[in-house]
Amino acid sequence: MKKLVLVMLVLMCAFAVFASGASEKKAERIYVLGPTPDHGWTAQAGAFAEQRCNELKASGTDAVFMPASSGETQVDYVNTIIANGDAKVVVIQVLDDSAEAAVEALVAAKIPVIQFDRFAIALKPKAILNFAGDNISCGAGIAAWLQSNGMKPGDAIVTLYGDNGSVCIDRESGFRGFLSGKVDYTDNATGKTVHTTEVWQESDIKAALSTYSVVCNWSADGAAQFMEQKLTDILADAKKKGGRLYIYSMDDEMTFGVLNVLEAASAKDQKAAEDLKIYISAIGGMQELYDVMSGKSAQAAVADRFFDNMMSVSFNPSMMIQAINYAVDYAKGNWNYPLGAEEKQPVWIVDRTNATQYQGFLGH
Repeated sequence: MKKLVLVMLVLMCAFAVFASGASEKKAERIYVLGPTPDHGWTAQAGAFAEQRCNELKASGTDAVFMPASSGETQVDYVNTIIANGDAKVVVIQVLDDSAEAAVEALVAAKIPVIQFDRFAIALKPKAILNFAGDNISCGAGIAAWLQSNGMKPGDAIVTLYGDNGSVCIDRESGFRGFLSGKVDYTDNATGKTVHTTEVWQESDIKAALSTYSVVCNWSADGAAQFMEQKLTDILADAKKKGGRLYIYSMDDEMTFGVLNVLEAASAKDQKAAEDLKIYISAIGGMQELYDVMSGKSAQAAVADRFFDNMMSVSFNPSMMIQAINYAVDYAKGNWNYPLGAEEKQPVWIVDRTNATQYQGFLGH
């Protein structure tokens, strides 16, 4: 009897050790939750995520890319990840507000989370890292560029937002900060730091960001629909205010939307636009927009006709690769970031003078 009990104890201990070892070995998977690879900035981030995860798998690292087109799908994925019990770390690009529940569930399950690009803001302190392009500098850089092209309080200004999430909140904050004199812009390519040449009052900044503003859902169509409805009024207002129009577009796609509307506008509106000085921004790094600025694109002539100057802040979706590399570092135990840390990818201005120097991503 004693021998039987002893044998049972040995077997139980052996099973416990095996189970523990199997569990520890199993919890080594890196999950990456990002957008479905398609077209545009967000989708290109998904393409880079898929590419990097395939490279890691080929080299023996257990990395799984889970593409989605909605936050609800990301929540479903997280429920699966928690049930699997094998996650070492999860990288998530929050696609919309509904996906914040996914981050919350991961944190509750004590699974380390790296937030990339768009964050669940309330959960930033619980993520092991919050990594994105420097969106505040994007906004500050555009404000500096528009101001260098003559923008002053009271001018006609159009603001095209991508969405209501953390990315555009920071881009608006940088714009506000620069014009109020609280934030300087440092260009990563030139190393030059710019301070506002004129401090704006809060009422002037509010007017700039709200008189003609719309959330475009990161699409050319969203921007085009707004501009089609408001174009005649905007052009007339710009003429009345001194003949200048400034367009603060927060994305390359939306800048194309404005260009498309001007290209198809009535002869009367086109003549009104030609009589103005129009300056337009963008953010992203889409090669198609670089080609417009450098004169290689068929739409370059249209842009030259209507825009006195244009630019795009370099913000390449390839930074998704770095987000995944951070996860690899964490999985290997190479980690010195405190909980809730933020890391920002530097940005710089690309315009007609230097567009040929940079390789963008293919957005269409």
